[in-house]
Amino acid sequence: MKISVVTASYNSEATIGFTIESFLAQNHPEKEMLVIDGASSDATLKIVESFGSDAIRVFSEKDRGVYDAMNKGFHLFSGDAVGFLNSDDTFHDHDTLGSIAAALRDADIVYGDLDMVTDHRTKRVVRSWRGGKFNRYSFQLGWVPPHPTFYMRKQVAQKVGDYDLSYVTTADYDYMLRALALNDFRTRYIPRVFADFQMGGISTKGWRVTLRANLECLRSRQAHLNAPVIDAAFFLRFVRRIFQIRQS
Repeated sequence: MKISVVTASYNSEATIGFTIESFLAQNHPEKEMLVIDGASSDATLKIVESFGSDAIRVFSEKDRGVYDAMNKGFHLFSGDAVGFLNSDDTFHDHDTLGSIAAALRDADIVYGDLDMVTDHRTKRVVRSWRGGKFNRYSFQLGWVPPHPTFYMRKQVAQKVGDYDLSYVTTADYDYMLRALALNDFRTRYIPRVFADFQMGGISTKGWRVTLRANLECLRSRQAHLNAPVIDAAFFLRFVRRIFQIRQS
């Protein structure tokens, strides 16, 4: 099974080398990486090209943000399955894609666990996000799987469609909700860390961004799950994040 990894980047010279190294180190042989770059003005593209790998394809042009770049990746990947590893994240170990490919033999969607780290040199863990099994009411209870661990067969991506760009910071949440809660895809949770997510991106910048993201997630549940003006998940998402910090 060929797995496509879409990497959105923009002025990522400080981190993208770690991302690519972790991809090339994967033991699974059938793989490709699509670097969807937003016309970086730093050394990002030079770093990508310096690896000289036939497994990496690069597309660079101005875009409307990370989710627009991800949508471009949806229309360009050639694998049997696809997932996303952004330019400040890495795979956790060499066997990650192999585990995903094995699980996708009898599943349509696979996801795992995520470590949030301060940087990719020390790998000091700040939060430990454990995916847990999905059930019918998971999203209503404040649950969501870690997006950098979310891989799906090509048929899933084709049916669910693109990321909704009206969600500024949580289009990934809305996408996974639509994929999981509105369909009957075969879903499998693998209880192992798939990726190391470096803290400091738009989704981890303080309580104001967290509140805005929570309101966007509520809007998604209202649109697709008939959630009320305020639902239990609005508060439970905060609780789950606190628990993740305590676990680490």
